[in-house]
Amino acid sequence: QVQLVESGGGVVQAGGSLRLSCAVSGSIFGLNTMGWYRQAPGKQRDLVATITVGTCASYADSVKGRFTLFRDADTVYLQMNSLKPEDTGVYYCNAIKSTTFGRWNYWGQGTQVTVSS
Repeated sequence: QVQLVESGGGVVQAGGSLRLSCAVSGSIFGLNTMGWYRQAPGKQRDLVATITVGTCASYADSVKGRFTLFRDADTVYLQMNSLKPEDTGVYYCNAIKSTTFGRWNYWGQGTQVTVSS
């Protein structure tokens, strides 16, 4: 099992910054891909940024140049700058484990980000 615990959400004014953290614990062998998704009220959960071992991070067009995803040991961060009201939503950490025995998808509990105009 893999546990993901997010933190760092909050309320910020437009133009401000926040850093989200996702602490990873448990059976991390084979944990190849990690990322962040967000879900705005009444909308589906969309990919924000993702990184796979051995590759560079990729981003949704709406956040390119403003958000940075990086990983340090067992924590994954999402640095969010120049925040806009449309960035508001619940942000979920995601991890995908791939081994010869199968593929598993894990989610954190989510952290709320609210950007006021």
